[in-house]
Amino acid sequence: MSLAPRQQNILELARERGYVSIDELAQAFAVTPQTIRRDINQLAELGLLRRTHGGAASEASSIQNTAYGMRAGQMRDEKQRIAEAIAAVIPNQASLFINIGTTTEAIARALLNHKGLKVITNNLHVAAQLSAKEDFEVLVAGGTVRSDGGIVGQAAVDFIHQFKVDYALVGISGIDEDGSLLDFDYQEVRVSQAIIENARQVFLAADSSKFGRNAVVRLGPITLVDRVFTDHAPPAPLTRLLAEHKVHLDVV
Repeated sequence: MSLAPRQQNILELARERGYVSIDELAQAFAVTPQTIRRDINQLAELGLLRRTHGGAASEASSIQNTAYGMRAGQMRDEKQRIAEAIAAVIPNQASLFINIGTTTEAIARALLNHKGLKVITNNLHVAAQLSAKEDFEVLVAGGTVRSDGGIVGQAAVDFIHQFKVDYALVGISGIDEDGSLLDFDYQEVRVSQAIIENARQVFLAADSSKFGRNAVVRLGPITLVDRVFTDHAPPAPLTRLLAEHKVHLDVV
């Protein structure tokens, strides 16, 4: 299979970064966005890339997540906007669950100006960030610690079930076209299910690269959450599903 040099470069950038936007590619190659869209469409038809809103993502495995270091650098600006939007609606003196993920870590940073929060988390990075605030109470679930700082296992599930909090702030690896929330680690999903079950309101933080992304473990339907925060409108079927179930959509 022979690709044009620009298409080969686009493919290499997507594999390196996990996600590339049309605007940044157009600027990098000094061509129009329309030209980049045609390149992306051709690469997607060959099964080499996955089209997303405003860009393309590497056609990654459905059974293994991208490495933590790479995920932390992907969609950084979009995650920051999502984090700030969620932080803006969290009141002071609230109780929170925060689960595993680089987007939820961005949310934790955005919450540092709040006062008197009580946070229960299975994310060591979140705990480290928020424990710096003297007026915050941070509780960490016990269990098996993964290389990305996530804590999973039955002990973590049992710990979460001891609480009933105001808000759950959750991330996810992928959202299927039918609205299924998907992830890669069965044990991580078990903890996230417990978090959702024991929160009065559930806010999902998902940048647009998550729409249509495949992962092997199903957490549940997106209708389990009360609000979805993202950087771009989801595909039309998913938008209709959210409206039908009165799930509030925040596009930031």
